[in-house]
Amino acid sequence: MLLFDGDCAFCGRCATVARRLLPADSSVVAWQSADLASLGVTAARARSEVLWIGRDGEVSGGAPAVGRALRAAEGLWAVLGVLLSCWPVSAIAPRVYRLVAANRHRLPGGTAACAVPPPAPGQHGRTGQDR
Repeated sequence: MLLFDGDCAFCGRCATVARRLLPADSSVVAWQSADLASLGVTAARARSEVLWIGRDGEVSGGAPAVGRALRAAEGLWAVLGVLLSCWPVSAIAPRVYRLVAANRHRLPGGTAACAVPPPAPGQHGRTGQDR
């Protein structure tokens, strides 16, 4: 399952692409309409990064989530997903992900509603494996 921000137009466009790429048995769901507790995910985490929940229940966020989702797709997309998990791309991908996430309101399809609020003092604004 891919969880995205349903309030963000840019994220919605990305989700539309994901629905076309992922196998039919994969779900692409706005986190606002998901049962986060049953998935083991907090709203704060879902608000701060795209999430991939694997069949094993493992939750990945940010760039690793994108990589896992791409690996679930087939063909060239799966190859790109593997590439995202290999060094040196795996070292750069989280930074690129954070740059895109911080500026999603400026990207094609983005609106002011897509802006992610800055993290509270003392917080990094994200959780997950891409630290």
